[in-house]
Amino acid sequence: MGNRTVAGSSLPLDVRDLHESLGSPVSASMNFLNEVSQDYPDAVSFAAGRPFEGYFDLDDVHRHLDVYRRHLSERFDGDEAKVRRTVLQYGRTKGVIHELVAAHLAVDEGIVVDPEAVVVTVGCQEALYLTLRALRATPEDVLLAVTPSYVGVHGAAQLVDMPLLPVRESAAGVDLAHLTAVVREARAAGRRPRALYLVPDFANPGGVRMSREDRLRTLRAAAELDLLVLEDNPYGLLGDPDGPPTMKALDTDGRVVYLGSFAKTGLPGARVGYVVADQPVTGPRGGAGLLADELAKIKSMTTVNTSPIAQAVIAGKLLENGHSLRAANARERETYRANLRLMLDGLAARFGAGQVPGVSWNTPSGGFFLLLTVPFAASDELLELSAGGHRVLWTPLHHFYADSEPRHVMRLSFSHLLPAEIDEGLDRLAGFVREQAAAAAR
Repeated sequence: MGNRTVAGSSLPLDVRDLHESLGSPVSASMNFLNEVSQDYPDAVSFAAGRPFEGYFDLDDVHRHLDVYRRHLSERFDGDEAKVRRTVLQYGRTKGVIHELVAAHLAVDEGIVVDPEAVVVTVGCQEALYLTLRALRATPEDVLLAVTPSYVGVHGAAQLVDMPLLPVRESAAGVDLAHLTAVVREARAAGRRPRALYLVPDFANPGGVRMSREDRLRTLRAAAELDLLVLEDNPYGLLGDPDGPPTMKALDTDGRVVYLGSFAKTGLPGARVGYVVADQPVTGPRGGAGLLADELAKIKSMTTVNTSPIAQAVIAGKLLENGHSLRAANARERETYRANLRLMLDGLAARFGAGQVPGVSWNTPSGGFFLLLTVPFAASDELLELSAGGHRVLWTPLHHFYADSEPRHVMRLSFSHLLPAEIDEGLDRLAGFVREQAAAAAR
């Protein structure tokens, strides 16, 4: 029948009458990148920041479920009705594996926290959304984020109507002088900066890992500026085990809200994340609770609870490995490090010693990503040309700035690829870059 406009009718809906975030570049980013991947299935993808699938096994899921079932049976003295109810019924809003998450944090990260401060979420994206929804109390409230930054933080901030003020990234992680200037300027304009979002370990997209000293400096700056720190840590356990501690482990002032995910270290398909929000919250009648309690109230009106079955799978993996996902991911960690070495060696072989003027790259020490600088504007249109003409995908950096302005930088992800795919993909990428560099020179 098609669309018909009826006098006095609100149909069809006008996009201008929907939430303004739906018209922003951020809202289109994920869909655009997914569609390009689907349209060119034979392309080698340096775009998808996914875990390596070579170790996935459906039998592990059943085993993890069984391990958790036995754990519950012991906990409930063999009461199978309670076991079934815990796994198959609606669960508590904060989650049913909060105690195991707290034990995992103590073992792997040196973070000692009351399990009641843990809210288990539907992926880390929900943890981020809940936190921002709680912090955004007035139109004056704003979020600060080291930019370029994960596209999901831009999207979550827009959904809760919380303006995001960019802070420059530095080789140390955060440009603290710029952070101070942005906060002071915002307050002078009547705004209220609430928190700084950052990924200290192998940040997406740049791959920067902050040193212990830089983390401490950033925590001191947050205290001086009276900011919370939202520490997002999806990749830390996949780096050098002797690397710097999390900011949450270093925090002595209670400023860090810790955002965690089991997508990279547990199972992405389970969609289980969490937030540690142990900050005290006082009310008008006195008394104090935790920020986690407030986040749970919001969650109860959005996703109600995180799938107990999905939580059970993660719980089984934690129990099977003595609560240590660092130990459970030893082979994955080596795969990612080997892939990073292949990428860096491969880029050097194809672009090193000035073979293509204007091409350079950074050298992260871990994670899933690196940045390639090129002598042309790496736009969405060029990505489609790269996919169609050279069968290789990458991510334009403007998606991490929440705008549509092309930069001379592309993000390359190497986490999910086999060595032969990396080699072939770099050959294809080199052909595309040389072609575009020549065109730009002309």
